[in-house]
Amino acid sequence: MAATEGRTRCYHRRDVWRPPERIKHVAPDGGWPTAEQAAASRWFSPIELGPLRLRHRTWVPAMVPWRATEEGLVTDDVLAWYERFARGRPGAIVVEATGIRDIPSGPLLRIGHDRFVPGLRELVDTVHAASEGHTRVLVQIIDFLRIRRRPEPAKFFARFLELTDAHRAACPDAADDDEVRARLASMPDQMLARVLSARDYEALQFGFRERVTDTAHPHIRELPQVLPGLFADAAARAQAAGFDGVELHYAHAYTMASFLSARNDRDDGYGGDLDGRVRLPLEVFAAVRARVGEDFCVGCRFLAEEAIEGGSTVEDAKVFARRFAEAGMDFLSLSRGGKFEDAKPPKIGWAAYPYTGPSGYECMPTTLSDARGPFGRAVPAATRIRQAVRAAGLTTPIVVAGGICSFAQAEGILARGDADIVGAARQSIADPDWFRKVWLGRGDEVRRCLFTNYCEALDQKHKQVTCQLWDREGLDEPDVALAHDGRRRLVAPQWLTERVTKRR
Repeated sequence: MAATEGRTRCYHRRDVWRPPERIKHVAPDGGWPTAEQAAASRWFSPIELGPLRLRHRTWVPAMVPWRATEEGLVTDDVLAWYERFARGRPGAIVVEATGIRDIPSGPLLRIGHDRFVPGLRELVDTVHAASEGHTRVLVQIIDFLRIRRRPEPAKFFARFLELTDAHRAACPDAADDDEVRARLASMPDQMLARVLSARDYEALQFGFRERVTDTAHPHIRELPQVLPGLFADAAARAQAAGFDGVELHYAHAYTMASFLSARNDRDDGYGGDLDGRVRLPLEVFAAVRARVGEDFCVGCRFLAEEAIEGGSTVEDAKVFARRFAEAGMDFLSLSRGGKFEDAKPPKIGWAAYPYTGPSGYECMPTTLSDARGPFGRAVPAATRIRQAVRAAGLTTPIVVAGGICSFAQAEGILARGDADIVGAARQSIADPDWFRKVWLGRGDEVRRCLFTNYCEALDQKHKQVTCQLWDREGLDEPDVALAHDGRRRLVAPQWLTERVTKRR
């Protein structure tokens, strides 16, 4: 019996978009190999990412577990999180999105100053030691623009809204601006949607959010001059910390993805057509490569499609992939969706979360889905992108992830040439040992993810991420680290390693 059978907890969320179809999908058969079959498989064969050689084509993508300090420093809980993955010996682990600016950003790892290097070096050493040298560790480096929490309406109208003549015209009998603000605050939403500008109404419903197209602001206009240096500095610190490579974060709702977006209409040569939109991502990569040299692995994660109205498509991504490969990136990791543009309005006092709308669903679909289902949903787009790269005579490895939870899926993807490396995020949280179990021919012991997005709901609330399959087990065991709420363990229970046959 698979480890997921028996104890499960139902989990339903009302704060995210769901497809109209409600088809219940069942996890695909594991197709678990014997140890000999695993050793002869594609998934457990080596691959080179430029200067970096992976022992296996197994990959843990970047995930934010909310375990850093408020100052962005590595903690014991951060070390334990990555050590736990490393004991499963994946080919590579990509450390969570790590900020390149030295600015307050909550309990997210940062790499925007040299003071972060010692902690990051300890993280690298921890992964290498726990995996006995089997696992390579990369860090995903990210820039993001300012976003504010959704305000109390009274505070928004009293303090944040800049009054215009249009607002005053909507309240013709108001004695002064204070009364205009008060009357606006009492208007129903339907009327406010007509009176306020689109950006002001959005700020009221979602919280203010900067965009790369807000070029009237000098700090936004100057992003193309500032970001290459910031990314290069961050990559140099990653190199100094001993990471095996860096992954440039060009995906989802953040700065670099917004430059690639079809919605980027900047008029300064860094927006508009495909050449304009890919210009800064290429300049960032060039600056990073110049700083770290050819002997350090540098790749990127970007979107196979934005999955929003007016957003970038797979056809756009094929062009971006070819341009990135031509420029010399060592790998291309693909994702989908996860955009602010179609997110649901957050609760008052909360910030918008880019995985609550249809595009967020494309990034992290659940087992209650449409006919396409959640398992391997990203693969068809990856296939087309890899074909475009190969048609250009380029061999850059393509990484795909998304609903991968079985050996049969991963081996099939590689056999068909859909991708070169197969990763798993949610399945790896459910069972950090699953790669090791499959490699040892013990796939029937894998604890399989339920794909309910319990973990993602914790992320949305900026709570320490855990898995519903193990976070209540053995809470009274000695030395078990608990979450801030005191009700959940922070890492999965240890596998019964005394029964593991030593095999490399």
